[in-house]
Amino acid sequence: MTLRRSSYRSLASLQRDLRSCSACAAAGHRIESLPVVEGQPGRRAYLYGQAPGLVEGEEGRPWRGRAGKTLRRWLELDEDAFYATFYFGAVTRCYPGRAASGRGDRTPTPREQELCAFWQRWELELLRPRLIVTVGGLALRRLLGSTELTPSVGERFALGGVPVVPLPHPSGASGWLNVPGNRTRLERALALLRAELYGRSSMPTLPLSSVRKPYSS
Repeated sequence: MTLRRSSYRSLASLQRDLRSCSACAAAGHRIESLPVVEGQPGRRAYLYGQAPGLVEGEEGRPWRGRAGKTLRRWLELDEDAFYATFYFGAVTRCYPGRAASGRGDRTPTPREQELCAFWQRWELELLRPRLIVTVGGLALRRLLGSTELTPSVGERFALGGVPVVPLPHPSGASGWLNVPGNRTRLERALALLRAELYGRSSMPTLPLSSVRKPYSS
């Protein structure tokens, strides 16, 4: 049974309701895990991905598979530091299963994305992070609107006064890094991210004045 309150005063109560969410299954969508929930109050950065993978769905913890190992290598963080740095969100919170093609995981439908957006909005409202990191094109579009991934990687945006640094998805099924110039974009993005985590950057921020803010100022 899915319980969604009209308002939340703590992340603990939000997470309790999220863990029991079955809105997508009730709407007839195919999902293959319970919601994956991880993060503590006070985390300074919010990591926003697409959806849990098979390993994440089985273990009930985000970024446990091969993509997570790649992401931690990019960020130069060991497991303890990684999970101590970020609060973990995603466009949808349950493993959606494999794609019909057999290559990679199924992309959540627009309706599934909308059903799950409630949780992200309240996480940002309660957490008030100092940095948001999007991983992959879907997470970037859901957060910032109709923004293309490639030209966004290596740039820093502002959303509700919070810096947003986009990253490509580290999935082995993605050929993004094989495109000329994209490795340079990734290096620039990681430098921006480290600057935001460990010291202020002098690089410019690109405002997105038309983007819906995820929480009130």
